Amino acid sequence: MASRSRKRGYLVLGKYMSLSVNKFLVDNNVGRLAKALRALGYDTVFVNPIADSDLVEIARREGRIILTKDTGILRRRLITSGQVRALRIEGDDWRQQLAQVVRELDLATRPRFTRCIECNTLLDPRTREEARPHVPPYVYRTQRSFLICPSCGRHYWQGTHWQRMTRDFARILMPETE
Repeated sequence: MASRSRKRGYLVLGKYMSLSVNKFLVDNNVGRLAKALRALGYDTVFVNPIADSDLVEIARREGRIILTKDTGILRRRLITSGQVRALRIEGDDWRQQLAQVVRELDLATRPRFTRCIECNTLLDPRTREEARPHVPPYVYRTQRSFLICPSCGRHYWQGTHWQRMTRDFARILMPETE
């Protein structure tokens, strides 16, 4: 893949890195975007606070795309040389930011809910009985499948929050055409 640059570093893709496996490193100026990308199933790291040099080094070492509003980061040698990929985020609202990332990087838009939105760890399935002591009684009675984050212990199920997030993603990522 050839390196490409648009709008003064708006999108900088490395010469030798494939976009088939997208892993992200989200800068602190677009932190809310991390949770949305995790809900879509993308491996998304968010560290706050972090020095720009450390952010770039982590992205280089782990093969991550940096998502940032900071144009200073985009001028760093590892990015301008194409060794590290980066995308300059334009909007202020996380919904605009997510739509931009999905559009610019041609990402899948169907929420997968396979990662913990808090800590980015892949979720593990749990039986109803395993989840019972950790969820409210109503949830236990009404839900059949559960997921748990093995790192932070957070439990997930397809309740009203899941339905609302799915609906919100559909509105953000698949806007109606006129």
